[in-house]
This record gives sequence, C-alpha cells and structure tokens, in this order.
Amino acid sequence: RTRCNGRNNMSFALYIGGALIFIGGLIYGAVLLEVPTQWIAVGAIVMFGLSCLSAVKATRQKDQAE
Repeated sequence: RTRCNGRNNMSFALYIGGALIFIGGLIYGAVLLEVPTQWIAVGAIVMFGLSCLSAVKATRQKDQAE
C-alpha cells in the first residue's frame, strides 16, 4: 500500500468492485419495484460513470513538486 498525506489509499479495482456490488443491489431493487428496464439501464450507466470518476479522484497519485 502506498501512503499519501498519512492516509492509506485503496486500489482502484477495490473501488470499482464495491461500486459494481452497490449498483447490482440498486438494479435488483429497481427490478423488484418494476421500474422500466430502460430507466434501470440509464441509472446503472450514470452510477457506473460517477463511480469511476470518484475512484480515480480517490486513488490518483499527486505529482511531486520539483
């Protein structure tokens, strides 16, 4: 593990894995609520995109000042 500002950084893959589990749960709940499939797909794509942006922001390494 790398340290940045005294905090442990989680890996990008771990963030994405957690996001996929979370999105899967939301999809399952939406199916149980009989939400139309097209809206489930739109919601899943948007959530995945936001999750990727969040994971990149959380795991990126700061450039060292020279």
